[in-house]
Order: sequence, then C-alpha cells, then structure tokens
Amino acid sequence: MLQITGTYHALRCALLAGGKICVSIQALRGIHYEKGYRNPRNLRNEVGISHPMTKLQILCTLLVHACIFAIAHAQELEPRAYSPAPIGTNFLLVGYGYSDGSVLTDPSAPVTDVSAQIQSLALGYGRALELWGRSVNLGIAAPYYRADVEGNVQETAAEVTRRGMGDARFRLATNIIGGEALTREEFATKKPATILGTSLSITAPTGAYNSERLINIGLNRWVFKPEVGVSQTVGDFFLEGSAGVSFFTDNQNYFGNLTKEQDPLGSVQFHGGYTFLPGLWLAVDGTYYFGGRTTLSGRESDDLQANSR
Repeated sequence: MLQITGTYHALRCALLAGGKICVSIQALRGIHYEKGYRNPRNLRNEVGISHPMTKLQILCTLLVHACIFAIAHAQELEPRAYSPAPIGTNFLLVGYGYSDGSVLTDPSAPVTDVSAQIQSLALGYGRALELWGRSVNLGIAAPYYRADVEGNVQETAAEVTRRGMGDARFRLATNIIGGEALTREEFATKKPATILGTSLSITAPTGAYNSERLINIGLNRWVFKPEVGVSQTVGDFFLEGSAGVSFFTDNQNYFGNLTKEQDPLGSVQFHGGYTFLPGLWLAVDGTYYFGGRTTLSGRESDDLQANSR
C-alpha cells in the first residue's frame, strides 16, 4: 500500500503504480470559500455538513482535483529517450493508460468507500532531422483524459466525471556524443556506442481550463524541462540514466482568484533493459523526484516532493 499525503505528483506515481492512495485533507489547502480564505490550520475542524462547500464539492476537491492534475503533469519514465535514429525517420506515437482502484482518504475527511477510474490516451508525432551534422529529434504529443470517481460523503453517495484534452507537450532532443547524423544505410552498419544526449521538453497550457471551476484537466501554465541523459549498450543489454529539472510559470488565474506558484522540480531516472529485436525491447525503470513545493497567493503549501517509484 502506498500512503501519500498532500502532493499532486506523488498521487500520480501511486496511481500509475496501481497502489492505494491516501489523500490528505491538505488537498483543500488554499481554496476560497463564501466567507473568504480560511487558514489551513483550522480547516480540519471546518469540513462538515454545515460547511459552505457541498458534499459533492468536497469529494471533487479531495479526489478528482488531485488525481487529474497529477496525471496531467508529466512525470514520465522514458526508457530509450536518447536512442539514435536515421535521418528522415518518422514516429507515430500512441499511448493508453488506465488506473482503477480504491482511494484511501484522511481519517479526518468525511469521505469513505472511494474508488477511481482514470483513463488517458495520447497521440504524438516525431521526426529525426539533421542540424549542423548532428541528429535532432522533434516530437509533439497531445493527451486526452477521463476520470470517474465515486464514494460516500457522510454516508451519502456521490460521483463525478471529468474529461477533456490535456496540455500539449513538445520535445527537442539531440545527442552530444554518439549523435552523428546518419543515413539509413550508415545507421544499419554503425556499432552501438556510448551516448550522451540533452533535451528540452515544453508543456504548453493548451488543455481544458476554466478558472471558475476548481477541477480542470489543463494546468494553465507553461512547464520547461531541460534534461541530460546517458546510454550505454553492452551486447543486447542497455543501461541508461538521466537528470532534469522542471521549471513552472505561475498560474495567475487559479480558482478563487489565487495565484499558484511552484518551485523547480528535480528528477533522476534509471533504466536497464534487454533488446530482443531491433525496435523490440523490455526495460526495468526507476525514478526519484524532489522539490516542487507550491505556493498559493504567498501562502506556502506543505507539499515538498520526495518521491520514488
């Protein structure tokens, strides 16, 4: 069982790992109510049947808000991210994700028997080009999400569904070492060598977003992630590692007329795998994320990241 509190990114890790999730009441931190902003320290005592928020809003806030945002933000495990390709190669990318399971809530929250189904479909396109004698890979991907969450709020059944396009992602990558621009014929005869590459991923605020709604698919901000990676092939086996940092612009149109800021989020990844045939391989992956604390209109949240999977 995974027990994770007060962090969007950790929730995504738990969902994709197929584990159970513990959602803290801190997920409500930084929300405006009809009577104005409430201090998060007093929030535990205020959530109840007489609170201005409806039961459905509580359920949405605690669960869907956290889960959808978590999935929308990229914390991908990406084996073979720096694998070379012949010039002129085109890539059509299709990805599907499905998570289904129970969700554990904080004991102080009036929410029980919660389950969630989250589906994602991503379509993308990439192409290998030549730039100054080096191989450069360009790619774009656009995801679509659907989340169905149901549970009991103070013994009253409630459910909610959210669907829509997520934020588009662009990626530019090139290999500094081992990244010579090669034709198909040259590529077929080249022996595998150590690869040192670098990339820049950009997530654009193109997803569905409405500042009057707490629950949104899009994040309404830009994300820039520079990264460096290395890959070593030993026979049919390969070992890879990468390190990157995600930088976030502010969401100045967050729910409740708040401004959401986030500190840089660092990440390291490790991959090991075996190649059965050209283009057919199996990998074991691991990653660690750190940093990324959020702030809502100057109020720092207790959501510093320190997650691995």
